[in-house]
Amino acid sequence: MFNRAVSLMDLSPGLEEKIRVCNATYTVRFGVRLRGKIQTFTGYRSVHSEHMEPVKGGIRFSLGVNQDEVEALAALMTYKCALVEAPFGGSKGGLCVDPREYDEHELEQITRRFAYELIKRDLINPSQNVPAPDMGTGEREMAWIADQYKRMQTTDINGNACVTGKPLNAGGIAGRVEATGRGVQYALRAFFRDAEGMKKAGVTGDLEGKRVIVQGLGNVGYHAAKFLAEEDGSVITGIIERDGALFNPDGLDVDRVRDWIAKHGGISGYSDMHHVKDGAKVLEEDCDILIPAALEGVINLGNADQIKAPLIIEAANGPVTAGADQVLREKGVVMIPDMYANAGGVTVSYFEWVKNLSHIRFGRMGRRQEESRHQLIVSELERLSRDKGLNWELSPDFKEKYLRGAGELELVRSGLDDTMRIAYQSMANVWHSRDDVDDLRTAAYLVAIDKVAASYRAKGL
Repeated sequence: MFNRAVSLMDLSPGLEEKIRVCNATYTVRFGVRLRGKIQTFTGYRSVHSEHMEPVKGGIRFSLGVNQDEVEALAALMTYKCALVEAPFGGSKGGLCVDPREYDEHELEQITRRFAYELIKRDLINPSQNVPAPDMGTGEREMAWIADQYKRMQTTDINGNACVTGKPLNAGGIAGRVEATGRGVQYALRAFFRDAEGMKKAGVTGDLEGKRVIVQGLGNVGYHAAKFLAEEDGSVITGIIERDGALFNPDGLDVDRVRDWIAKHGGISGYSDMHHVKDGAKVLEEDCDILIPAALEGVINLGNADQIKAPLIIEAANGPVTAGADQVLREKGVVMIPDMYANAGGVTVSYFEWVKNLSHIRFGRMGRRQEESRHQLIVSELERLSRDKGLNWELSPDFKEKYLRGAGELELVRSGLDDTMRIAYQSMANVWHSRDDVDDLRTAAYLVAIDKVAASYRAKGL
């Protein structure tokens, strides 16, 4: 995918190679005493590009973690950050562990030891390398890592900024948990504002009533499905999980399914009427929008021919293989690429990092002053009405909305929406204006690589 984009650019071979390669990958093997014996774990932290610092990227806990995967995901982070103008280079980390095999205390020991190994080599540091949650990790693990950093660097006043995705009460930011799913929603809204793009996908209207199939109801898939259903009127017809799928043309209740999975560990038993044993088959059902939101490579040469959705939005990293990508493009399917579609996470992580460095939450200084100014206008309008005997009243709903100043959550959502709109526009401009660019993924790579190249040139490389 990188090669396809670079072939359309005028880069020197040396600069092209510099952008392509991963700068460094650190492999660590450490022991933790658990259940009366020492267990050895293997972890990685890969730095793809330091054209901007710090570098940024999640840490995943999974048995599938390996060096190639971590390096590929680090590269994706470089392009993702460049595309959405987050001032970071790309990095990624992973630990080869199944978090479900350990209780909370054991997992904390493992996480802290892994963090220790990375911190002492500056591979976790507010000014050099800032991790975030990924598959198998969440707020809890990020809080442990931040605490471990502060134990080791006791005088670093910016210690909280060493990692993002923390809980609110440990230096996190409102809206971070929902951020990637919210970003998927904003990405779709941006696409549905693009008349030319919709024409290429063969879709009409807006998100209201659109049939959506979601693969993976983890954090990203759940929030994307919930917001699309509740706020945009989309109908979630399919939910695919590891133990099968649920399919109902009339729509599924996302919150009820999520609660069932939390309680029972899977969707089996939720509803026999809607349960499909071979979940992968539901990817091939008729729908308007397909959202792969879990693993890499779920759409591949084995099933790409059978995909019926005219629009795919990649909420996961790399859910469409390079071979499947070619098949789908030839079929005329429009794919909103992962480096853009799931960039909500890193965008809000950037806001959290800035919040930690500034040591003040967003909205704290200006919110009440904004409310006071709005109150002045409302009071003046009501006074005019009384003085002139007009007897009209502002609707209570308007007053309530207008008088409420923006708090942290509203500001975070506003910043995310702005970021997703601008990034989409930069991709769409390339997509629609160049005859040699026939898909959004190539457009995204062109925009991102161009920005990375410009950064290297500015540094004198």
